[in-house]
Amino acid sequence: MSNWDDKAKRLLKSEMIKRGVTNADLVGLLNEIGIEETKASIDSKISRGSFSATFLLQCLTVIGCHSLEIKDYESQLLMVAEPSEHNKTSKK
Repeated sequence: MSNWDDKAKRLLKSEMIKRGVTNADLVGLLNEIGIEETKASIDSKISRGSFSATFLLQCLTVIGCHSLEIKDYESQLLMVAEPSEHNKTSKK
């Protein structure tokens, strides 16, 4: 996975966690606006992190995220998405 894919994945996961939205919830929200997805397809896209900008914007919109400060994610993403990895790197 490229570093950019990882950042995209972590950004989306972080915003979902902030709002208490699960992958299953996201399926329903996307379906409500006519975007046909399944839980399996959402799980796969988010796991890979290599989704389109369109998909990212659709997701952020339906979960109620209308603005982002990318610079904030640089330090927060490790802690939110993969706390065990962050702990390993901070102990080195």
